[in-house]
Amino acid sequence: MEIKEYLNNLSNLSIFLAYNANVDTIKYLNDKDVQELIDLFDVNEIIKKIEEYPRIIKSPLDFVARLIHSMKTGKPAEVPLYDDEEINKWFNRFKYDEERMGGQVGIISNLLSILGLKKVIAYTPILSKKQAEMFVNKDNLLYPSVVDGNLILKKPIESYREDDPLKINRIFEYKKGVKFRLGDEEITTPQANRFIVASRPENLRIEIRDELREKLPKIGDMVDCAILSGYQAIKEEYKDGKTGDYYLKKAKEDIKLLKKNNKNLKVHLEFASIPNRAIRKKIADNLLPNVDCVGMDETELANVLNVIGYDKLSNEILKKSWVEDVVEGSKILLEEYDLEIVQVHTMYYIMYLCREDNPLTNEELKKTLEFATILASTKAALGNIGDVDDLKVGLEVPYNEYRDLLASIVAELSKKPENKDYRMLLVPSRLVKNPKSTVGLGDTISSGAFVGYVSFLKNKLNSA
Repeated sequence: MEIKEYLNNLSNLSIFLAYNANVDTIKYLNDKDVQELIDLFDVNEIIKKIEEYPRIIKSPLDFVARLIHSMKTGKPAEVPLYDDEEINKWFNRFKYDEERMGGQVGIISNLLSILGLKKVIAYTPILSKKQAEMFVNKDNLLYPSVVDGNLILKKPIESYREDDPLKINRIFEYKKGVKFRLGDEEITTPQANRFIVASRPENLRIEIRDELREKLPKIGDMVDCAILSGYQAIKEEYKDGKTGDYYLKKAKEDIKLLKKNNKNLKVHLEFASIPNRAIRKKIADNLLPNVDCVGMDETELANVLNVIGYDKLSNEILKKSWVEDVVEGSKILLEEYDLEIVQVHTMYYIMYLCREDNPLTNEELKKTLEFATILASTKAALGNIGDVDDLKVGLEVPYNEYRDLLASIVAELSKKPENKDYRMLLVPSRLVKNPKSTVGLGDTISSGAFVGYVSFLKNKLNSA
């Protein structure tokens, strides 16, 4: 595809992002690292804990059990860390290999700034100096503040607050083929992936400060689209008596305020791993009906289906990841929440599911998916995208071996009578055999596809 022409299209686009940025400290695990962790505990205790499947990490044993489960299945996972000094001290003993920008807003805003969007307004409720320094220092990446009642947009490094805390996530990355023993069982990781231990500090609230909330209609009028994420950090209850329901109500109001003065504003919700079933269902039921698009991987799709009553289909997707089931699940979300588009990314493909009357042509939709795969393969190969010239690397990465099979499956599904009211567009991934990093690949592919989608919609609107 012609990358230069595509980037030129994006240069007229402005976007707002909220709510989560953090620092990722990354440990690249090898065989020895994993075995040493296992040997800290009785094997039977680990096996028992894996069966219990802890949804919050309160102890080192909880961590090892969930890590082993993730590595054995090769599935990405994110599990919240209990806010406790002792467990934090234990994690701080690791010798981490790398520190970089993390969180969906952090990763996506840096990427879109580098890709040359006209304006990238990135908001996170806490902005320490160290966090601000991790945003790229470009004129198009701005942080919104209110000064003397006026909305001010400045670079993050000019906007940080000295007293704001720092949110740190610990990322444990592993390659395909890592081997270790759990008792009598020898385990080999089936693919490269990552396990995230996500900090949930009590004073982090997924919200927009009240003085800035009043300015959301103005911000919405300044941009073409918005990507909202970070809802996985919402807790059921807080020590000050506030609840998850309180913050979800505010989040729903935020979307309405953003759209108040701009009816053409497109809002994308980027999903994430949410172990808490009650919060997962509330996010789906409260927020999905108010956005236009959703992006998720197949595990996140299955987990949403599970909490809205489609247990059998959810289990099929988790066990087999068949395209047919992913399409069926996407149709359910599209209809249940009246979405414009559902975007699902897996290791082997990225797919759109939309209605037949979507204003974009199949060719335009496919172009956005093609671009997204180039972004993802570039990031996987290099670990980071620092310049648009880096995309040449991703363009050279070949499509994965299932390219023809995937195309034939989608062609057959498109012919079925039950799918006549829908369009499904699928592009195979450009698979990097030994990725430098897997953190943020989903965010990269989702955001790349979404901004492309909005840029084509904007062109159509302007030429009408």
